[in-house]
Amino acid sequence: MRTRLLATLVPLALLASLMLAPAASAFNDGRGFYGATNDKVVTNAGFILVIFFPTFIFIASMILRHFEKRKEARKAAHKALMSNGHLRGGW
Repeated sequence: MRTRLLATLVPLALLASLMLAPAASAFNDGRGFYGATNDKVVTNAGFILVIFFPTFIFIASMILRHFEKRKEARKAAHKALMSNGHLRGGW
């Protein structure tokens, strides 16, 4: 049953994508959403990418460092609590 469903959906998806492709490329004379691009636009987009990725990596690393410090503090507190015999209870 699965193969029959797959055998009907794959050709339908291929046909739909082939029918929609010309309409997608004909919109706005093929220039895309931004419009006509020149060297300045491409250079600025490259600079934005060069600035974005190191900034993203730095911020993600700082967030991960914060969570690691919290985890280590929680583990140290648990270890200190377990080392005190009178707090554990029992005999």
